[in-house]
Amino acid sequence: MAFDLKKLQNGSDIRGIALEGIENEHVNLGKDETEVLMKGFVRWLSLNMGVDPWEMRISIGHDPRLSSGVLKDLAAEALMSTGVNVLDCGQASTPAMFMSTVFEGFKCDGAVMITASHLPWNRNGFKFFGKSGGLDKKDIASIIEYAEVYAADNGLPPVVQVRGGSDRVDLMGTYEAYIRNLIIMGVQDPEDPEHPLRNLKIAVDAGNGGGGFFAENILKPLGADVSGSVFLEPDGRFPNHRPNPEDKAAMKAISQAVLDSGSDFGLIFDTDVDRSAAVDGQGREIARNGIVALAAALIAAEHPGTTVVTDSITSDELTEYLTECLGLKHLRFKRGYRNVINKAIELNQSGTDSQLAIETSGHAAYKENFWLDDGAYLAAKIVIKAAQLKRSGASISDMISSLKEPLEATEVRLPVEGHDPGLYADQVLAGLKVWVDYKQKNGQGISLAEPNYEGVRINFRLEGLTGWCLLRRSLHEPLMPLNIEVTEGSCETILEIMAAFLEDYPRIRMN
Repeated sequence: MAFDLKKLQNGSDIRGIALEGIENEHVNLGKDETEVLMKGFVRWLSLNMGVDPWEMRISIGHDPRLSSGVLKDLAAEALMSTGVNVLDCGQASTPAMFMSTVFEGFKCDGAVMITASHLPWNRNGFKFFGKSGGLDKKDIASIIEYAEVYAADNGLPPVVQVRGGSDRVDLMGTYEAYIRNLIIMGVQDPEDPEHPLRNLKIAVDAGNGGGGFFAENILKPLGADVSGSVFLEPDGRFPNHRPNPEDKAAMKAISQAVLDSGSDFGLIFDTDVDRSAAVDGQGREIARNGIVALAAALIAAEHPGTTVVTDSITSDELTEYLTECLGLKHLRFKRGYRNVINKAIELNQSGTDSQLAIETSGHAAYKENFWLDDGAYLAAKIVIKAAQLKRSGASISDMISSLKEPLEATEVRLPVEGHDPGLYADQVLAGLKVWVDYKQKNGQGISLAEPNYEGVRINFRLEGLTGWCLLRRSLHEPLMPLNIEVTEGSCETILEIMAAFLEDYPRIRMN
């Protein structure tokens, strides 16, 4: 087999091109790749659990992508050929797939979710779960290593005593009941406990991804008016907008849906429902720093002083809100949802209480929920609080009314030209630290932000300018993202300062 499986690794996921149809993009995630990757996963599970394949049960689910059905059949065949028994969960959410390792009646040894999140229609991929949660970057690297052995015919799967079988199961029905019960128990409505949302009007935007169930099978049965919802029907072409809470068109659509329908608030999900964001009754976004603030506010009273772990691009205003308004601690860590989750787990293991790990992208994982980044779980907690606040005439936006917003914010993605872009980016960052250190020692109003765990974060305190920027290297593309925020002055001023520094690095192309 002549292919490079390593190119399919995207952090803790597998992602590739599953369909032809876009110029210069050719399929690199097809039958052969799927077969060896599934066998690699079985090998990984077997070694980590000490269980033979023919004693395993692995669930498979998928998002609505056009290629998902074919990949599911290929994956199931590969798993069964090793002796594994497969539970076919049909269209599902990524968090529900992990819960197949938890729910009574399922108790799977592992799970596979077929999804490429918010990527274009021709892409697809795999997310893998064991009983302890989602696999991380090093685990995926091991699966690829085992898969390469099978691809090279240098090793074969264990001798199969009995070929595995396949059963179709209703995982989503069980998961939906779990979320409904969470809301019922959280709201505790004494008048009508089975319909605790009867006084709420909630608009949901699923972006034609897999999140429509939240409106139809969770909110509506609990009494909510969901008539203002849009794009609930799954459609792997994603004809209306990208199912992505970070996408401007997507957030504009849910904001407009709330305003048009007069809903109390709105919820939006990504394709596989491991991310979510919200808008309030005035159509104002609660995303990025806002969704981090809201997710933290939901647990602040229950867990005073807990540490909230976020990614590296959160704002200084968010830190102020978490620490001064909520009385929590804030650890700004690295980009990547597995990075923030693993850091929060590490903190707890070392004796520091951390109840929430969340990225500005909308990946939110609570300790109380298996450290699972679950957009529906976060949405359920928002709904619970909204129902409680409604009784007193308040709303979810009131919870984060003290969160200040930067005057301006922007992200510029700077291409790195030439060979070995990662090494060159590291040289740029090393040079930037020296440059900032010189400015800082000479009292020029520019200083390193510490502690910092990714790239170089710089504070600017100049006449007429107060803000910060973060320059980092992309782990997956030949790029250096530059995030800038200001509370006084202009982002353009910081961009000009950074452009002057980068003149000494000609392989960084300023647009």
